[in-house]
Amino acid sequence: MATSLPVTAQHYLKCGTDNCEKNCQFYCNPCHRQLCEQCRVKHQKSLDTKNHEVVPFLQHKRHLPVDKCKLHPTRNADILCNECKIPLCSKCTTMEEHFGHKFVDMEDTDAEKFAFCLEEISKIQEYFLPTSKEMKTETDEDGREVKKIMDGIRNSIKAEAKSLKDLVDKVTSDKLEQANTIEKSLLKVLKQQEKTYHDYNKYLEKLLKEFHGYLPLSNFKVLLSAKLENSKIQSIPETSKPVSPVFTAGQFTYDDVSKLLGKIGVPNIKPDKRKIKPMATSLTQLKPTGKEIKQDREKSDMKQTLSLSTYVTKVREYTVPGVDSVFHVSLGKSGRLWLRDGRGNLVHTDLQGNQLQKIQTSGKYEGYHTVTQDGDLIYTDRKNKVINRIKQDNTVTEFIRTGDWEPFSIHSSHINGDILVGMIKDGEAKITRYNKTGEEIQNIQRDDKGQEMYDDPRYITENINGDICTSDINKRAVVVVNRSGQHRFSYTDQGSKFFPYGICTDILSHIIVCDRYLKKVHILNQDGHFLSTLLTPQQGLTRPRSLCVDDENNLHVGQFDSNTVTVYKYLE
Repeated sequence: MATSLPVTAQHYLKCGTDNCEKNCQFYCNPCHRQLCEQCRVKHQKSLDTKNHEVVPFLQHKRHLPVDKCKLHPTRNADILCNECKIPLCSKCTTMEEHFGHKFVDMEDTDAEKFAFCLEEISKIQEYFLPTSKEMKTETDEDGREVKKIMDGIRNSIKAEAKSLKDLVDKVTSDKLEQANTIEKSLLKVLKQQEKTYHDYNKYLEKLLKEFHGYLPLSNFKVLLSAKLENSKIQSIPETSKPVSPVFTAGQFTYDDVSKLLGKIGVPNIKPDKRKIKPMATSLTQLKPTGKEIKQDREKSDMKQTLSLSTYVTKVREYTVPGVDSVFHVSLGKSGRLWLRDGRGNLVHTDLQGNQLQKIQTSGKYEGYHTVTQDGDLIYTDRKNKVINRIKQDNTVTEFIRTGDWEPFSIHSSHINGDILVGMIKDGEAKITRYNKTGEEIQNIQRDDKGQEMYDDPRYITENINGDICTSDINKRAVVVVNRSGQHRFSYTDQGSKFFPYGICTDILSHIIVCDRYLKKVHILNQDGHFLSTLLTPQQGLTRPRSLCVDDENNLHVGQFDSNTVTVYKYLE
């Protein structure tokens, strides 16, 4: 069961036997002693300890602190009374107040409660916390969306107000022009009336001068001869006063203008509840079939008998025609394999090295192909941003389109058939999970602190506990996340010259990875603790690039500048 680990898990546990420096893999519960494989065998053969319960280390019982009995100070309190819920010593069980009560070993109770705590921790870490954080992220995204919508509404209000203002300005301009026209018309009429009276005044002034000329005595003869009766004064011309224009104020209110500018509000509909994905589906687990349960039981039985061997033995070699290097190996059905080199040559071969099929791809130095549960091969096409499928009848079809992201590395889960794809785009990288039908169901890109976890996800695989293990050559680390995408640890070999390439896992949850720079193969446990260097240049290793564990638990190792694959036995 996974526990919370530091993100830089690098150290390993040592055997507890005196003068033994080997790695701890087992634990004796009665002795509370850490054991390596060899010491476990000796421990179980000893007459004194052959009946002791020896379990894998992760299943061990904790050594509880010594607590003296309160009633019998010379004895240790190591029994729990189920009814009274108090610790007792063996002598306390004979006391009258505990007659008929049930007693349990405190270590058993501790182990049960410890296991429960670990299970709850696992649930919190792998489901509740990631799911809650996803929902928090969803609310943050909704907040950004609300702000975006409101910015749009505000811009619409301003645009509508400007449109209305433009119309008001246009109407105002037209009405002012109308006022100017009326004014000109009235002034024209008054100008004409002014001229009429001007001409009439001239006429009167002339007539007045004429009559004044008749008045002097010197002109009496003229006056006597004048025909004054014909000099009747003309009437004053009649004109009309202009009718003054009036202005009638518009009848409008705030509500009238508000209606003109539209309306803003929240629709009166019931909001949708946020969807909380159930625990079972959040981990993309399928209900196991009877066959899968049987296989799991067989694997569990096998795990009890297998352990890491002291020596690595070369089993065989086979040469792959059609490639100049072996950068990636995918195990197919009936012992057949798919291998590829750095030139994009992808070859299907049997274990005798006979070529069955060869195709040209756009892949280069990454783990870009994998075999599905159905036995089909799927591979990435970075150039066209698609994932193709090769069925067992050798037909090639397009399976998944990845949009703007370049599919890089790929792995088909042996647990549930999900497809894990390492992708890159514009300096970013992520792991995307698809189900077996090609539907996108998960994206893994950043850790809990928002930091990018990947840079160059060159090779990718999945451990039997659901962890996703990725060798990232730019990060110079093996990056491991759980099935929910939560970062568990990054293994760096505690050195700046670690260049991880091919990676795989085995039936014992070991993580096996190539170190391109130091030309070694490392083996770690599932929690990132270094166990040993599995292969070195002293064992004939030159330039390791690819790894694959077959159904017989043998390790296939491919190398650069060689089309020969070497098979090793490393478990016993």
